Amino acid sequence: MDFRMTDEQELLLESIREFCSRHIDEQKIQEWYANHGMPSDVTKAWIDAGFGFMGIPEEYGGTPTDLVTLGLMIEEVSRCTGASIPFTSNTLAMFDICEFGNDEQIAMAMDVYKETGQSIFSLAISEPGAGSDNMAMTTTAREIDGKIHLNGTKTWVTNGENLPYVLAVAKDEDPDPKNPNMSMWLFPLDTPGVSTAPLHKIGNQINPFCEMYFDDVILDKSCLVGERGKGFMNLMKNFEMERCVIVAGNLGLAQAAMEDAAAYATQRVAFGQTISRYQLIQEKLTDMEIKLQTTRNFLYKTLWELENGVSVQLNSALLKRYGAHVTTEVCNDAMQIFGGLGYTTETRVGRCMLDCRGMEFGGGTNEIMVYIAGRQIAKKYAK
Repeated sequence: MDFRMTDEQELLLESIREFCSRHIDEQKIQEWYANHGMPSDVTKAWIDAGFGFMGIPEEYGGTPTDLVTLGLMIEEVSRCTGASIPFTSNTLAMFDICEFGNDEQIAMAMDVYKETGQSIFSLAISEPGAGSDNMAMTTTAREIDGKIHLNGTKTWVTNGENLPYVLAVAKDEDPDPKNPNMSMWLFPLDTPGVSTAPLHKIGNQINPFCEMYFDDVILDKSCLVGERGKGFMNLMKNFEMERCVIVAGNLGLAQAAMEDAAAYATQRVAFGQTISRYQLIQEKLTDMEIKLQTTRNFLYKTLWELENGVSVQLNSALLKRYGAHVTTEVCNDAMQIFGGLGYTTETRVGRCMLDCRGMEFGGGTNEIMVYIAGRQIAKKYAK
């Protein structure tokens, strides 16, 4: 086993630190969180620097990049900023369209991405009654007289009110829970019958969420993305990578909180000495460091396996279950070290905690990760 980074990886991380110091500071981040979005000049700068093309297939203008390096990049952006920056979600959307879209759809999406650094579409999967239980989805796409009629409600649609297109997953013809056939449809947000309503979160504020309603939205068959009936199964293929991406982002946030809290502990004087000399603070810092190092090792092992064709159905679920939770704990302990100051916006550790906590839902809840992993563990050790 070789845990050393390559020279190219070291250079990449240094370039990211330079980019963040040039384009992003704490005052800007607080403004972006308050305004629920990031200015287009920053996303454009990210794409112009070449970072946004990493991992996208070369035939579409991307830069071939291994998954471990992508994880390092995501972690470093989160660490440098102490914020959930939407660069990664934009790139993940491009992964989906490049993998499942036709040439025309890919060209349209890539043209906008190259120009703005933003995805052209939001992704509408979850429903009020169908989050983890996707078979309970009731949004339907019915073919009537050669047209597709879309009806239903979606929720937790990231940037659904801000992006010009929607990529929606719907049941084919019949909403029955026993119907496994789902398809993906790409269409403009301003299509008649589409409406939205904002959702108000307590964290992850740069990426606003909304509910989205489809009231007899009429689509051409050309809006189909990928193969009819296999839409959700296609997206499922990317869930394992998504879980790694989520943990990488959380890890960067938790590392930022750790660095801030540890530095504060060496400066804050109470009862005549710095609080870093008190054993209870030392215990917190020790446990925080263990959680960070364990998550980091687990993350990059899983990414290496995924890169090399090793099944990560078990490990990606274990990683998400463990990593999302303990990174939240690290941020929570960082707040405790800061004391009352940690509960204010004068520090960023509270923001890190809220953003990490939200990712215990995103990409599959902790409970669903237990369901996925538990079945795999039983099979692994069966005699």
